[in-house]
Amino acid sequence: MTLAPASAPTLYFFGVSTATSSIMKVFPAWAEHLGLGSAVIKGVDFPLHAPAAEYRSAVDFLKNDPLSLGALVTTHKIDLYQACRDQFDEIDPHARFMRETSCLSKRDGRLVCHAKDPISSGLALDAFLPERHFERTGAEVFSMGAGGSTIALTWHLMQRSRGADRPARIVVSNRSAARLEQIRRIHAELGSGVPTEYVLSPTPIDNDAALSGLRPGSLVINATGLGKDAPGSPLTNSARFPDLAIVWDLNYRGELVFLAQARAQAKERGLQIEDGWTYFLHGWTQVIAEVFQISIPVGGPEFDGLSEIAVRAAKE
Repeated sequence: MTLAPASAPTLYFFGVSTATSSIMKVFPAWAEHLGLGSAVIKGVDFPLHAPAAEYRSAVDFLKNDPLSLGALVTTHKIDLYQACRDQFDEIDPHARFMRETSCLSKRDGRLVCHAKDPISSGLALDAFLPERHFERTGAEVFSMGAGGSTIALTWHLMQRSRGADRPARIVVSNRSAARLEQIRRIHAELGSGVPTEYVLSPTPIDNDAALSGLRPGSLVINATGLGKDAPGSPLTNSARFPDLAIVWDLNYRGELVFLAQARAQAKERGLQIEDGWTYFLHGWTQVIAEVFQISIPVGGPEFDGLSEIAVRAAKE
């Protein structure tokens, strides 16, 4: 992979289809509002599960190019970490524990690997989850996809500091056994005590079966990238959501087939349906704050203002 030396302070977006992301319109508006001067954003697309050499080449460039300040990593969080771990000068505790990276930044010439998802996903989830939801309802969680987002979300929900407000059970599904074994090891190291099951689901029908066993009010998450990075949904059109379920698609753009499936059952089953827009906002603002070494609030009028700027910019 060949990248041209940056001519202005540059934040990179390592993804799959970066050109269609709202951040390409939102970042310039945010940069002006936040006083980031001439800073720009550049997308770098990798195929799903790209060869390690491609990740290593991009990270080597980022590390050595003076005006390349950092990167947000999506979809490739685990693969990039595994391929480039020895290239990082520093790895934060979340990234080391979860074996993934969602943010790369520089400090005094040192390349730092961060896992921001435990923070950003927790902020996004807690913004729409009813107060003491799991404590009140005894609900469960089903997350489809065993990548970095599910690792971060389940870590957040398993924390003993939540007291009784933790899921009665967590179910994680994935198409490949290797990713399930990785998240199983991470959960074992966490030692949360929350009952957790791991479902190999090579086809959407397998996810349908796991969905059918959930309690009312359960949280159902599409963390697969299907509907954005690849077409389709992790469920078939025959799948039935639990009554009063909270249905969350981490995507906010693309075909969003999973969200359409949920909306078709929303009235009948009393579903609460959420897309990935707030997750997008927290994910990016956490990384921007780290890369440019500025403070960005996670709530309140200033955060709401950034959200309004993003909505306007995305529509232009």
